[in-house]
Amino acid sequence: MAGLSCGIVGLPNVGKSTLFNALTSNCAPASNYPFCTIDPNVGVVTVFDPRLRVLSEISHSNKIIDATMEFVDIAGLVEGASRGEGLGNKFLANIRETDAIVHVVRCFDSSDVVHVAGKIDPIHDIEIINIELILADMQMVDKLLPNIEKQAKTKKEFQPVLDALRLVQEHLGKDKSLRSLQLNAEQEEALRPYTFLTRKKVLYVANVSEEDLPEMENDYVKRVREYAAAEGNSVIAICAKLEEEIAQLPENERGEFLESLGLHQTGLQRLINASFSMLGLINYLTTGEMETRAWTITINTSAAEAAGKIHSDIQRGFIRAEVVAYDDMVAYNGRVGAREKGKVHFEGRDYIVKDGDVILFMHN
Repeated sequence: MAGLSCGIVGLPNVGKSTLFNALTSNCAPASNYPFCTIDPNVGVVTVFDPRLRVLSEISHSNKIIDATMEFVDIAGLVEGASRGEGLGNKFLANIRETDAIVHVVRCFDSSDVVHVAGKIDPIHDIEIINIELILADMQMVDKLLPNIEKQAKTKKEFQPVLDALRLVQEHLGKDKSLRSLQLNAEQEEALRPYTFLTRKKVLYVANVSEEDLPEMENDYVKRVREYAAAEGNSVIAICAKLEEEIAQLPENERGEFLESLGLHQTGLQRLINASFSMLGLINYLTTGEMETRAWTITINTSAAEAAGKIHSDIQRGFIRAEVVAYDDMVAYNGRVGAREKGKVHFEGRDYIVKDGDVILFMHN
């Protein structure tokens, strides 16, 4: 299962399916391929980390296991989805299970591709989807409240939940997403069990035409950037048509093709990097003869919690973590060399793990 899951949303004909299909077209059941589909609308992509290759050489590892990321193609999101239009309800349920939303917005003109609203207006498109997500959250809070009100009459521990849900209801009633609702620690805790769609972080993908390469900027993209900045969300511009072309090339020809267009990374790689950054994710590394592997955690994860990513028994029996910074592992040719130079440090369960820490956990 992927370490991170993003739901791709967007109106029909904005390039969402082109992008998803480009990402999934390298499909193969083997894990060493960059992307494989595990369901018609789910794809798992490898989060390529060059550091693993270097560590694997040092440790003579039998295999390398990259971190992974899951993309879910949320089809059927049209105006009225919250009322069950299109395949509304089924796909709204799919979004609830994802960590974040990747919202594809059309930022190109083309007489060949008809727009569902008859005109190109990325902000209008964004707002159609946002309103559907707000309405879905409204339905959820309206269903929850009667039960919580009943519980709060006899059990005082339900009062903070009731107060927080009433706050949510009022905010959504103003057609505002919950990302813009300021909550204190108690309210955050009260709402933790509920997967409101409009609390999820959003990464806007501005889909541009090949004419906009390599800068990928135009007036539509600028408007999306302004809108996203006001919400505290991020934007990356991608040419889905180009991603489709890249996906059809043999892997060894892709770098050269990108360079010929003045680009350094595929849109997929930028999408992964932006998603990691948006969700505050980092990788710590483990290495040995058996395997070299990346483990995805959130920033500010303790050593004991990080150990739990490998196995709950390691977290329970945690004694200490033997930590070497990646650069020191490389500079001194492995853990033994780093130890001789005094570059290994032993940490307790509360140590905050950093990106690129190479860790060996000691446990009962």
